[in-house]
Amino acid sequence: MDFAKEYEYNVFYILHNMAKDDLDACKMHIDRKAKEIFYTMENKKDYLLKILEALVNIPSPSGFTKKIMEYLQKEAEGFGFECNFNKKGGLIVTVPGKNNEAIGLLAHADTLGAMVRSIDSNGNLLFSSVGGFTLQSVEGTYCKIHTRENQVFTGTILTKSPAVHSYDDARTLERTEKNMLIRLDEEVKSKEEVLALGINSGDYISFDAMYRATESGFINSRHLDDKASVAVLFTLLKEIADRKLTPESTLKIMITNYEEVGYGASFIPENVTELLAVDMGSVGDDLNGNEYSVSICAKDSHGPYDYDMTTKLITLAKDNNIPYTVDIFPHYGSDVSAALKGGNDIRGALIGQGVHASHGTERTHMKGLMATFALIKAYIAIEE
Repeated sequence: MDFAKEYEYNVFYILHNMAKDDLDACKMHIDRKAKEIFYTMENKKDYLLKILEALVNIPSPSGFTKKIMEYLQKEAEGFGFECNFNKKGGLIVTVPGKNNEAIGLLAHADTLGAMVRSIDSNGNLLFSSVGGFTLQSVEGTYCKIHTRENQVFTGTILTKSPAVHSYDDARTLERTEKNMLIRLDEEVKSKEEVLALGINSGDYISFDAMYRATESGFINSRHLDDKASVAVLFTLLKEIADRKLTPESTLKIMITNYEEVGYGASFIPENVTELLAVDMGSVGDDLNGNEYSVSICAKDSHGPYDYDMTTKLITLAKDNNIPYTVDIFPHYGSDVSAALKGGNDIRGALIGQGVHASHGTERTHMKGLMATFALIKAYIAIEE
């Protein structure tokens, strides 16, 4: 329920139930209720931004997610919810409902990243991508190298011709992995010196998030795909805990850790009958989505989502005055796709706040995040 609708409802309720001659008390009651609603909304936004900033700054390329999962486990258990991990290291948070049939809510905490492929004779690192991104989108990005001995080194992702003052092909060199390198912030001039630091092939590389929230409501950061959705789901967990709410069905909130490489939710708990993936909504040419709405995806590159679930989400958005768009994502796959390919007997749908410049220097808006929050809350039918 949005602010205006909830305020209108409470005004009607108060006027209907209070004595007609007690107008001053009525007005005070209405004003107090309005402040309470506004305060609750501001609390949600404050928490969402706080946890989102924390999440995007925890390195977690696909498969290198133990630290972020431990952070999320501690947060969920702090709210009083039971947590478990699947064998792949994905987190499952259980929210008891009024019946045992479970709805699965999915978001992924893994991000794009890279791995050290080899070390050249000058002491630069060559890398292999983890997840699908254009190399142009990471050129010039600061990064961290995480060794198997838990050391962390910093560097910068560059082309092999990084300066227009020095290289004829600085502008025209094709951006492919064979033409890219990582310049270490260490005094090294050979492969042997890099090896002596403890860096070797197979070490993970994470990209700096560059998080920035503006007063106009925009959030600029890498890794909004899909840590923005994780932040939305944990804001929901906080509200359920703080207000002691009970959903109609038991919730299994699954935070996966291999989505960017295609098999995040290939296995799900047995009692889950339907899955709602909360991921980013694509923004671009020939797409309806924007950063201020929740996108409801009818079909992606893997095929259509469940017709009845998708229709229900559209109807809920309309009935609750939630800003939304319906879209088809031509270059996209979600955790629901992985779950279906894994042989799970479930229905699935996909929603998410619009994210501009996905898999690059991404941006969304608080309006889109709150619209996504509102639609999830409507879908799981929480009893106030």
